[in-house]
Amino acid sequence: MVSLKTIAERCGVSTATVSKALNDHKDISEETKNRVKQTAQTLGYFPNAAARALKTNRSYNIGVLFEEEAGRGLTHEYFSGVLNGLKIQAEKLGYDITFINTCFENRKMSYYEHCRYRNFEGVVIVCANFDDPDVIELMNSEIPVVTIDYVHHNCTAVTSNNIQGMEDLVKYIYSQGHRKIAYIHGQEGSSVTRDRLASFYRTIDELGLEIPDTYVRTADYLETKGAAKQTRELLNLEAPPTCIIYPDDTSLIGGRNVIIEMGLRIPRDISVAGYDGTMISQLLYPKLTTIRQNTEIIGSEAATRLIGTIEKPRTTLVERVVIEGSLVPGQSVGAIQPKE
Repeated sequence: MVSLKTIAERCGVSTATVSKALNDHKDISEETKNRVKQTAQTLGYFPNAAARALKTNRSYNIGVLFEEEAGRGLTHEYFSGVLNGLKIQAEKLGYDITFINTCFENRKMSYYEHCRYRNFEGVVIVCANFDDPDVIELMNSEIPVVTIDYVHHNCTAVTSNNIQGMEDLVKYIYSQGHRKIAYIHGQEGSSVTRDRLASFYRTIDELGLEIPDTYVRTADYLETKGAAKQTRELLNLEAPPTCIIYPDDTSLIGGRNVIIEMGLRIPRDISVAGYDGTMISQLLYPKLTTIRQNTEIIGSEAATRLIGTIEKPRTTLVERVVIEGSLVPGQSVGAIQPKE
């Protein structure tokens, strides 16, 4: 590994001069600075991270909290897209990312304690139980925090436009002639669910539809069993819906399996729509009608906002940043003759 001494010998100056030149000290001439920096670049010099942290009291390291209950982890396309966007942008701005955990040397520690131990300069909460006291402690701490799809008074939040997305989806289904639209939504404690559910009811009201309470049900995000159970119950109603909206593209698969088991065909006998716009949604037959969330931009924007807070804390405001999604018409919502 190239050292300061190697650069100093090549340039014919002291190691102290090299250090000052690389750190843009004013008592070093521009000519010397340029010569030292050019030599360092030519030799492939990289500063020692530990030494830099000791000198500057900065780690240039961001913590990522990712606790996903469904057990899909990094294999889930939505979260992997968000994390990839976060990683690329953080690295572009000169930061590393490290996942937060609660165990060290067989000793339990809180998320906040782990962040202090690792000297994280900030944290992005990608997925977590926001009712967990440890998560609340972290969000209320002095450490800069940006949340994904969750709004907290002390943190900037980056969210997909779930309100507009649900409105676009319902209006598209309506345009295909459907008037009996069911909605299986995710966990009620989620801000994502609150936004989508309010938008669903608001859009239904705007369109002049009356949806029975039995058409609106709950199933966990990213989990197929609950969606399968609710689908079976919806289809066994005396007046079943003509279209079912699911919490996400993954949970929709549970409903799709039930539909096939019951000898029904999509979209001829029943139409379905998902949410997220994952790759698998377009690999299924028929291709799903869904809302594609711009996961890479969500992750990138989270990194940008967090690093802005770290580097310019006095000019930072707590904000809600909304990223637009887009309707993917697919083939799973069929056109029918509306019965007004």
